[in-house]
Amino acid sequence: MIFVNEPLIGDRELEYLTDCVRSGWISSAGEYLDRFENAWAGYCGVRHGVAVSNGTTALHAAVAALRLQPGDEVIMPTFTIISCALAVIYNGGVPVLVDAEPDTWNMQTDQVEARIGERTRAIMPVHTYGHPVDMDPIAQLAAAHDLRIIEDAAEVHGAEYLRGHVEGGEWVRCGALGDLATFSFYANKLVTTGEGGMVVTDDDELAASLRRYRNLGFAPPRRFEHHELGHNFRMTNMQAAIGLAQVERIEETVAKKRWMAAAYGERLASLDGLQLPVQLLWARQVYWMYGVVLDDDLAFDAEELARRLHELGVQTRPFFLGMHEQPVLRERGLFGGESYPVAERIARRGLYLPSGLTLTEAQIDAVCDAVSAALGRGRTG
Repeated sequence: MIFVNEPLIGDRELEYLTDCVRSGWISSAGEYLDRFENAWAGYCGVRHGVAVSNGTTALHAAVAALRLQPGDEVIMPTFTIISCALAVIYNGGVPVLVDAEPDTWNMQTDQVEARIGERTRAIMPVHTYGHPVDMDPIAQLAAAHDLRIIEDAAEVHGAEYLRGHVEGGEWVRCGALGDLATFSFYANKLVTTGEGGMVVTDDDELAASLRRYRNLGFAPPRRFEHHELGHNFRMTNMQAAIGLAQVERIEETVAKKRWMAAAYGERLASLDGLQLPVQLLWARQVYWMYGVVLDDDLAFDAEELARRLHELGVQTRPFFLGMHEQPVLRERGLFGGESYPVAERIARRGLYLPSGLTLTEAQIDAVCDAVSAALGRGRTG
């Protein structure tokens, strides 16, 4: 079986982790936490990094830092992981949805303005599967309506966005395009700590609030006297040791992902019936996962394609199911009667292929031959 993802862990990770264990600093304080937070924030181009236990708690903490009032609204794409909606709901807010773009699978930014209302407090663009959201329209709307921007950058480690879409303009890394940005360091991400996450920001007050919030609200001068509620969202020094080693070779990792996408593209481009990932001129994407979408004229859907590929020894994962179609959210009275046609289509016709950092060229050949056979097209050559 060619697995959808296998993490790449090297000698430097083992060296740092061993040093961490020998130091005795194995819990939620230590040198590696400081170094990891500083290294990742610096790489993203911002001043503060606040490491947390996973990407979901990063989103939860980021939304909490905005201090929403009950009923306040956050605009987000329907085509995303449920963590985005949960972070808003658990903080007393209401998620408000927009549809996906048919090419990048990111949020349709031209739908956002119509969704802004009296209770809107923030916009949460989610950079999907490695391709940045078009952030200029988001920034303009946020400035005009005094809204905060929370980037969900869990899937775009190292991706860049060209401000203004102007040749020769400023390229900015995802993570530095909003008031706060959240990252996941789950095992399938470009930088992994096994489980883990981080919120990055240039805002001193938000950073201080995040640090209190992740640590049960502890604050000087008296440790066990609490004036605000928090959570235990801490990352361990051991996880950070692994993460620091991963950050040190992030450029190599990004290059491997782009090589993978080019290899897939060369082999699959001649196949009829498949939409492949794009990279628009104002984006430098990182192909976190290599997604494909079946054309409508094919008689079967992505679930059937996944079944066929599994029989051929290739593991896949389905695309997200839109928030408006999630039973648990509909049962809470959310999104009644709402429909988002693009998200509905790609949820049923999209999946992603093996995309891990250990993937070899021979495995890519095998995957592409399997895709071709599953589609009934013959060998890709």
